[in-house]
Amino acid sequence: MLDILGLDRTTESVYREMLAAPGAGARTLCARLGLAESELRGALDRLSELGLLRTSPEDRQVDPVRPELGLGLLLARQQAELATQQQRVEASRIAVAELISEAPPAAPSLGDRTVLHLNGAGDIRDYAMAVCEETEEELRVFAPTAGRAAPEPVELRPLHRRLLARGVASRTVYMDSVRLDPAGVAHAEWLTSLGAGVRTAPSLPTRMIICDRRVALVVRRDDGSGPGAVAIASAEVVEALGALFETVWDSAAPWGAPPRPSPSDLSRQQAEALRLLAQGHTDEAIAKRLGVSTRTARRIASAVMTHLDARSRFQAGVHAVQRGCLPRTDVPP
Repeated sequence: MLDILGLDRTTESVYREMLAAPGAGARTLCARLGLAESELRGALDRLSELGLLRTSPEDRQVDPVRPELGLGLLLARQQAELATQQQRVEASRIAVAELISEAPPAAPSLGDRTVLHLNGAGDIRDYAMAVCEETEEELRVFAPTAGRAAPEPVELRPLHRRLLARGVASRTVYMDSVRLDPAGVAHAEWLTSLGAGVRTAPSLPTRMIICDRRVALVVRRDDGSGPGAVAIASAEVVEALGALFETVWDSAAPWGAPPRPSPSDLSRQQAEALRLLAQGHTDEAIAKRLGVSTRTARRIASAVMTHLDARSRFQAGVHAVQRGCLPRTDVPP
């Protein structure tokens, strides 16, 4: 009970016994309290440091200081320290209030609107963090990894932990390329260890967050004007985006299992690259869609053309249709 004043359990028991049996020697104290000599010596040293022992000048006898004096002084010291700490807290509260008043406005919010345009990485990040914190039941995420060393910043881990701890059902779809990145693998395994659902797909249409079927945040493709996103609270649009998520989720490969093979002899990544090639996408665009480097995208495209015995990308599309690897609608006329 006196630990707040600096007395641990052993020291307190020694002090109480010395008050109850004045003049008891070290051997008697050890026997009554069941202490080793070293333990008693440590307790006496601590009592001396706290000013709870005094030595008689006549017989050099060590006696305990009465609690109303010794403990009263310790208690007064604690109260003084507490008052000082309260003053510091109040000064900090004033400083925080001043800092808040001087800080830029908080991230925009939807309010009564159904659409909110966000510009700049800072506003997008702040809005995403705020809307995710308000999620109560379900979080669904498309997380393309193009141009990133890891699928998500480590700073988001505390947010994920809080959401999952309060029972939010979290599902995220990354791209298959994340399975080749050690940081991506570590993050996905960390998420699944907390109970989150994680799957991968060859490519993703966009970066997107859907919270509780009430709001969706869709990041627009970089058109050179800087990062941008749209927050949407229209029930119909959010439902449509949710249906898109479910379609991709159903066909995505669960984490912990290898990606499902494509209907052809191609891997899922190669099949997606073939589809993008047939649609006329450049190597750079394919790289972004697959979350790989441009060099890797070229290597994948070359492997696909070799597999299809094609000398050009157009011929690869034709051969793919002939072999049933692509529907005719994927190849421009």
